[in-house]
Amino acid sequence: MFIQTEATPNPATLKFLPGRTVLETGTLDLREPADAAKSPLAERLFGIPGVNGVFFGSDFITVSKADGEWQQLKPAILGAIMEHFMSEAPLLRAGETAQMSDDEEFFEPAHADTVATIKDLIETRVRPAVANDGGDITFRGFKDGVVFLHMKGACSGCPSSTATLRHGIQNLLKHYVPDVVEVRPM
Repeated sequence: MFIQTEATPNPATLKFLPGRTVLETGTLDLREPADAAKSPLAERLFGIPGVNGVFFGSDFITVSKADGEWQQLKPAILGAIMEHFMSEAPLLRAGETAQMSDDEEFFEPAHADTVATIKDLIETRVRPAVANDGGDITFRGFKDGVVFLHMKGACSGCPSSTATLRHGIQNLLKHYVPDVVEVRPM
């Protein structure tokens, strides 16, 4: 088994590509060791000293570190991922599911058409690009011209996420949806 690794814009996060499906649907963002009980692989990864975040996408895994050097952490992470997939154990424990969506969305019913356009742009243009960087982004709400988004995986805590929101996503949404005046993380 060959696992590729890619740098992400977040220096504290690496993207691992095992060459096979990781999650069939949705994503799973685990930020605490206690959350890892959902997944045997996440438990293995959180067991590596220095690991403080695990994110599962459709065909990738991003791992975030609190401290330590990637040169020391990367072999242990690669070993844990390889052992997991070679054992053919399920990614999630029985009865557990990936997060399909965040908490309730909020917006005025009168803005349903605007929100539908925003969501379509995020789904078709933004999420694929963000997934390439080892993360995910989801719509959370729209109020007074402000779009609220939740960033996950490599995007969570990334130093360049503010620039991505302000210059990339905000400009895109303002171009296609005149009602949008700002984009904020949530």
